[in-house]
Amino acid sequence: MELNKTIKVSVLGLWATVAVSCHKNDNHRAGQEPAISVTTEEIKMAASGDLFVVSGNIEGMKTVKTGFQVAGRIAGINGEEGSMIRKGSEIAWLDPTNYAIAKELADVQVAQVTDEFNRINILHERNSVSESDFMKCKYTLDGAIAQQKLRAKDLSDTKLYAPISGILLKKMGEAGEMISAGMPVLVISDISKVKVNAYIPENRLKDIKIGQEVEIRIDAIDAVRHGKIAEVGGMADPTTRSFTVKAIVDNPDNNIRPGMIATVTFTASDSIMTATVNSAALLRTPDGQPYVYVADKERKQAFRRNISIGAVRDNRIEVSSGLEAGETVVVGGTHKLSNGSSINITK
Repeated sequence: MELNKTIKVSVLGLWATVAVSCHKNDNHRAGQEPAISVTTEEIKMAASGDLFVVSGNIEGMKTVKTGFQVAGRIAGINGEEGSMIRKGSEIAWLDPTNYAIAKELADVQVAQVTDEFNRINILHERNSVSESDFMKCKYTLDGAIAQQKLRAKDLSDTKLYAPISGILLKKMGEAGEMISAGMPVLVISDISKVKVNAYIPENRLKDIKIGQEVEIRIDAIDAVRHGKIAEVGGMADPTTRSFTVKAIVDNPDNNIRPGMIATVTFTASDSIMTATVNSAALLRTPDGQPYVYVADKERKQAFRRNISIGAVRDNRIEVSSGLEAGETVVVGGTHKLSNGSSINITK
């Protein structure tokens, strides 16, 4: 009897241990990632001056992805990424063996059919062959010649020539690699002139005109250039409520490269109130898009927000679009965050 009681107690203890363990595991699975401690500040508004500055990124005037019109094995590529390419120069070529053999076979076929046609033609002139037989031989010759032209073109297409002059941005294939017809092999960008893509808030659009001169600063080469507005976007970005504006800048030395970040200074018609943030809040994507993390105090989460930025004054950055007064941004601990991260606001 005493033994049975001991067994029952042991079993109950075991079940209690298992239940507690399961409960802990369930809580661990149900719980979220640990909250990240961050510091925040509320968006402040400041009056902008007669000039306003926005960020932008640089791209080539024309960018072309080029490839072969026939399939095959890449035999060679001229040039490395970053090198300058001249229009019309041979930049890549395929192993031509199969296409050369096909061209030889087409040549032989044309020669054979030509001999046959010449013989039939003599008989036709003597009215010794029917019109239908003569035309049949002529069509066969025409088909053989067309096939010969096609094979000649295929052989010619094993060589790839640069469609424009510019910089070799990217090699998308290597020697020895098999590729399909139409697959891009090289990306070339014309940078004799470059486009600067800037993002203008809707309340500044009235200050922008086609042909307007703007000042462009490129920190990567420590240079200030002047350009002209060539395009103004017709629709606002739904997230930032900004319009894309493109300025054209001469680049005679080819030292301005696609992907560089630029700041564009415009002349404003009046002064307006603009949101500002501490420079510590600003982050950028690999392609240069500025963004911040906006803190949702009720949900205790941080959410990424793309913005357009302007001038820097006393360690504060004007935000031309993307933020509103009263919102809260993360200024400390941003490097630990991802979109939707749980946060613990310490200040």
